[in-house]
Parts: sequence; C-alpha cells; structure tokens
Amino acid sequence: MARIKPQTLLQQSKKKKGPSRISVATTVIYGLIVAGMVLFIFATCRYWSRRSEVHMEDALSAVEHDNAFGETKKVDIPRYAVISTSKGSITVEIYKEGSPEVVEEFVDSCSKGRFKGMFFNRVIKNFVIQGGDDDSAGTTEDWTLRGKHYGQLDTSLKHEAFMLGTSKTKHDGGRFDLLITTAPIPDLNEKVNVFGRVIKGEDVVQEIEEVDTDDHYRPKTPIAIIEVTLKQKV
Repeated sequence: MARIKPQTLLQQSKKKKGPSRISVATTVIYGLIVAGMVLFIFATCRYWSRRSEVHMEDALSAVEHDNAFGETKKVDIPRYAVISTSKGSITVEIYKEGSPEVVEEFVDSCSKGRFKGMFFNRVIKNFVIQGGDDDSAGTTEDWTLRGKHYGQLDTSLKHEAFMLGTSKTKHDGGRFDLLITTAPIPDLNEKVNVFGRVIKGEDVVQEIEEVDTDDHYRPKTPIAIIEVTLKQKV
C-alpha cells in the first residue's frame, strides 16, 4: 500500500475546514427580512411625522377659532351718548358692565337710527321722563300707582335721579324705550335696566319734566328726540 505524503494530508485538511457556501434561499430570506425592517421603520417615522403635523394644524385652528370667537364677542362699546332733543342736548355716561346685553341693544338701536323722531310720551314730574314708540301707559303709570308714595327711598346708585335706563319688558319689533329718572325711585330695579347716568344736561331733563301734560302724563306739546350720538370722549 502506498504511503500518503504529509503535504497531501495537509492540503486535504485545509479543504475540509474551509468555509461552506451560503445557499441562495438563505440570502433571499435575509434580504427580505432587512427590507421589511427598513419599510417598517420608514412607515413608523412617516406616521408620527404626519400625526405631529395634524396636531399642529388642529392647535392652530383652535387658536384661530378662539381669536375669531373673541373678536366676534368683543363689542366696541362707546363711553358716552348724546341725546339731542327739541329742548336741548343730554349727555349720558354709559355703564358697560352693569347690563352688557342692554347696552349692546342700545348701541345697535343708535347705529340703526331708531331713536330719530322718537317722542317723550310720558313725563311725570319729580319722577321720570320716558321716550319711546309705545303709547300705552305701561311702566310709568304703574310706578305712579305703586312707588311714588313710598315713605323711605333707597338711595343706592341705581335709585338716584338722572339715571338712564330702559324698561325690562320685552322690546318687540326693535323698540327700545329710554327712561331718565328725575328723582330717586324705590323699586327701580324691579322695572328698569339701568345702564347710564346723565352727566351733562340735567337742566334739559328738568325743563322736559316741567312741561304740561294730560291726565295720562302725555306732554301736550310734543318733545322729540332728534338723534342719539355715540362718543368715546365728550
């Protein structure tokens, strides 16, 4: 039997220990796994990126909505109103905080010219003068029957003389009556929403108060409101 040379044994040993080949199927599987991981990472990043954009847009929309709502609710209320009458002008300071809805209605009526040509249809000496479109007896005569003879008068701010207000009855058809007290009224809060005070023209109010009236407190000589002008300064 022939003897194998040491060099030949060494070469055969190296061939047996050499690296084995990776099959094509294994390579494809690994490739698919890597590609899947890459796609998953990409999709996840894209999802969170789009979600952040949506949240940002929602936040901006909410801010814009709040700003728009705030601008809608914000009403530029003037500080003063000048009531021009056939007897002279009466300047009134408007109380914005007291009855905001009533003040807004008053401002709206002024802007639409609803007071032009309105008459003082009730004048009660030492009590109140009332301007309006409604010719019914209403508030003023009711006050005369119930409140004029009270022994003790409330002297709080809203019960003083020369206060501007409107009756609490519903103003149908855009009507808005104006009342100016000429003396303290005990139950003013029950009947009137007070939203201002006369600061100039008290003499005009007193002159209107002194006119002759009939049995229903209607002036025998018409006294008209020419217009009501809103101002920020006087």
